[in-house]
Amino acid sequence: MTDQPVSSLMTTPVSTVRADDTIEQVSEKLRSEGLSFAPVVESPNGLPLGIITAADLLQFQAARRDPKSVQAWQICSYRPIEVTPDTPVGHVARLMVERHIHHIVVMENKEMKGVVSSLDFVKQFVPRDD
Repeated sequence: MTDQPVSSLMTTPVSTVRADDTIEQVSEKLRSEGLSFAPVVESPNGLPLGIITAADLLQFQAARRDPKSVQAWQICSYRPIEVTPDTPVGHVARLMVERHIHHIVVMENKEMKGVVSSLDFVKQFVPRDD
């Protein structure tokens, strides 16, 4: 399993949020699409600037800030770790553990091909109902 390419685990297509989206817009998008995170991009097909997660939004809400006046780029984690689709799963897992992160962006030729979260690894151990 550790030698298989990360493309076998990645989620596609990638749902992104724009850097200038308000936290209100980001929250609604994550809620409506059932997502726990999204890459933050500067333009619709742009390179990932960061990652925004449901945990980021919870912290934001706890601080009682105005979700209409703060933009995604202001609370996202910058410079997400990027790998290529052929990167071995074992290497991706090691990166996530060593850097204490839960999300990786899969890039190829400056194009976002997918995303991988720690939950994608956990799903590998859930028995399928055939």
